[in-house]
Formats: sequence, C-alpha cells, structure tokens
Amino acid sequence: MIRAAVVLGNLGRLILIVGIAMLSCLGWSLAYHEDVSVPILQAAALTIGCGLLLKYVFPSPDSINFKEGFAVVSLGWVVVSIFGTLPYLFSGYLLSFADAWFETVSGFTTTGATVVKDVESWPRSLLFWRSLTQWLGGMGIIALFVAVINSLGSRAKQLFKAEVPGPISDSISPRIRETARKLWFTYLILSFLCALLLYLFGMDSFDALCHTFATMATGGFSTKNTSIAFYSSPLIQWTLIVFMFMAGANFALHYFAFKQRNPLTYLKNPEFKLYSLIIFIASLLVFLNLNKLSSFSGWEAHLRSSLFQIVSIVTTTGYATVDYNQWSSFATAVILLMMFVGGCSGSTGGGIKPGRYLMILLRTNIELKKMVHPKAVFPLRFGQRFIKEDLLTNVLQFFFLYMIILAFGMLALTGLGLDILSSFSAAAACLGNVGPGLGMVGPTQHFAFLPDAGKYVLSSLMLIGRLEIYPILVMLIPAFWKE
Repeated sequence: MIRAAVVLGNLGRLILIVGIAMLSCLGWSLAYHEDVSVPILQAAALTIGCGLLLKYVFPSPDSINFKEGFAVVSLGWVVVSIFGTLPYLFSGYLLSFADAWFETVSGFTTTGATVVKDVESWPRSLLFWRSLTQWLGGMGIIALFVAVINSLGSRAKQLFKAEVPGPISDSISPRIRETARKLWFTYLILSFLCALLLYLFGMDSFDALCHTFATMATGGFSTKNTSIAFYSSPLIQWTLIVFMFMAGANFALHYFAFKQRNPLTYLKNPEFKLYSLIIFIASLLVFLNLNKLSSFSGWEAHLRSSLFQIVSIVTTTGYATVDYNQWSSFATAVILLMMFVGGCSGSTGGGIKPGRYLMILLRTNIELKKMVHPKAVFPLRFGQRFIKEDLLTNVLQFFFLYMIILAFGMLALTGLGLDILSSFSAAAACLGNVGPGLGMVGPTQHFAFLPDAGKYVLSSLMLIGRLEIYPILVMLIPAFWKE
C-alpha cells in the first residue's frame, strides 16, 4: 500500500532542492543588472516554502516500499517540472503555461527541444536556469536527492533503482547512497574539465558554464540561436565531441577507469564497445557521403561535422553545427536512425540504449544456433554476466512499448496538422530525449509554432522517455494504488 505522507514528504525534499538551485540564478541577475531579480526571488521563495511545508508536515519514516519508490520518482519529475516553470512565468518571458511547461520538461529530461525563438534576447539569469535544469536532470534529481540527504537509510535503494536508466547499471558501492555520491562526484569532475577547456578555447565564462551543463547532461540547450554553429573554433567543437561522447557512456565506467588508472576498463564493457562501434560506422558513412558530394570544405571539416552530428544525436545531446536538414537523403536517413540508439546504461543520455539492442542481438544469435542444434543449451551472456529470461522479457517489452508510444505520438501530431516527417521525427526526438528532429522541427527550427496540445503531447513523451516508460505507465494501473 502507498502511504501518501511518505510520498509527499519526499516530494517536499525534491522541491526544496529545486528551490535552492533557483537561488543560484540571482547572482547572474544582480551581476548584469537584469530586471528579473525579483521574479526569480519570488519563484525561489515559493518553491522553497512549498518544499519546507511538505517536508515538515509529512515527515518521512525510515522505510519506503517498492511502490512508494516508483511514486516518488514518477511524481517527482512532474512536480519539480511544475515548480521549474515559475522563473519563466513570473518573469514574463514565457507567457503561457504550455510554453513554460514544455521548456522546463525539456530541460529536466535533458531533451533540448525549445519554444524560445530568440534565446540571445533573454537575460543571462534565465538562460542559466534553463541550462541548470538540464545539468540537474542529467545525472538525475533523484540521484542527487539520494546523494545529499542523510536520513534516507534503506529508502535510498528503492529510489535509486527506479531512477537510474538502462537495463543494467553497474554498482560502484554496495551502499546505494555511496554509489550516488561517487557518480555525482565523477559528473562534477568531468563538468569542471569541460568548462575549463571551453573557456580556454574561446568561450566566455558564462557560455562555457552553460554549454558544459548542457553537454554533460546530453541536453543541448545553447545560449546562441545558431547553437554550436555560432562558434567557428574547431577546438571548441572537438572538445564538445569528446565530452558528449563521454557523457553518453556509463559514468560508472569513468569512475572505475579513473580509480584503477586503466583506460582498458572501457573495452571490457560490451555495451560501450557497441556504442563506440555505432558512432564510428555512422560517422564514417556520413563523412564519405559528404566528401563525395562536396570537397570544398576539406576533409577535416567534413570529418568534424560528421562526427559532431552523429555523436550529438546518438548521445541525445541535440547540438548542431550545421543544418543537417540540407544534407543528402542518405546522410539524413543515418541521422534519423541514430535517434533510436541513445547513450549507454548509466549515462546521462536517453534513447533505447545500445545495451538493449545488444541483448536482443545476442538472443537472436542463440535462436539461430538452436535451429542448428535444437537440443543444445546456450546461456545468454552480457560480458561477464548471465542474463535471466525475465530481464530479456523486460527488454523486449520495453522495445515494443517504445514503438507503440512513438506511433501514438506521431499520430497525435499528424492529427494536429504536422507533416509525416516532422511528426515522426518530433515524436522520436522527444521520446528519445534527443531534442531537434527533421523537417519543421529541424536543428535550426523551434517548437513554438505547435499548438498547446502538441506541446503537451511532446512533453509527455519526454517524461516517458526519460523515465524509460515503466515508472510512468505503472502509475496508470489501478492495482498499483491498492494494497
């Protein structure tokens, strides 16, 4: 049975974290004498006040059951997104709740789709909040909650397991809270290195910080209307390629590789190898296609452009250095297919994830072997692990549900007047937390033209994709709320 007091008390703590994060925007507003200091302070005060109210009116006990963990995670993302709209609404820069909700959900889920037509006209404090939502959502609001709250005790495992994306997640420590802390520490270190390099290679401190938040979260919000195309520096683009690639890998691998001082740790992980192989092959195909059609830019520019866009889409970051809507049909088709890959399990990337594809491929290989040797027994191995049938069933069901939800999303958008390519790519980009799609929602476009109904549909897809379907859908089952 779900105890409402337990859920509400934990939601209060999540809201409190978001409210405190909002206060960090005040520094930029005051430093640049912007006219949004009061609205931001009001938004933070209301958020902190509601968080404290829930925290102290509903003190949480020492235990939390499986259902309550799912409820806190699923409702937590919705609730923090509601409060995350307040800086936009109070400042008046986004006038409708549908726009503010879309932008906030896109931030926290690290999707990167936007309704803002001219980001360069916005005050820096709001742009900072926009980027900060992605950074907080990247490693996960719940994972941060688990890492910083001392009184969770046995509750941490239920919350963390419901939060961490992917079919298999590596445990750094037997204690879940310690695992969450070390993952966040790794996230912080990589973020610092990314920001430092971007600053050294030509970005100012504000842009370096905001782009670091979006890069490490594989979110893709930029402070420039033309995204990364604004920066012509090859060094900045190569830096972002490297850190997007790292953000799309399992953060536990980064921690183990650093702790063991052994880069070969990455090669022991079968999902990472498939992830790297997909990026290599897709980038090579696009590079050869671009080189064939045009040689005036030089091979390095073509290689950088190909690799940047493929890494950006595979990791679900969504940055752009070119308008790939203008590429050939072949290159565009590769980009579209990459929207269905995603980052590794335990990364900040969304999508289906290479680990799930690998399990399906391994199982397919076993079925083919059984046709030759009907009586043989072939265990399903994933690296050093044996995969149980129930996990494989979960993966197959996930893939089926993903495609069904994608189809419904596409139908809803076509019903609102979008063409098939724009509808399909928008649904795929939002469900996979990629951001930009193709056609009317391409890398140089925005989502502001959509009717409110379309924005709510895509926001729902973002949340479903970020939580990997099950935590959201299980909340819709009446039996879930019964004893």
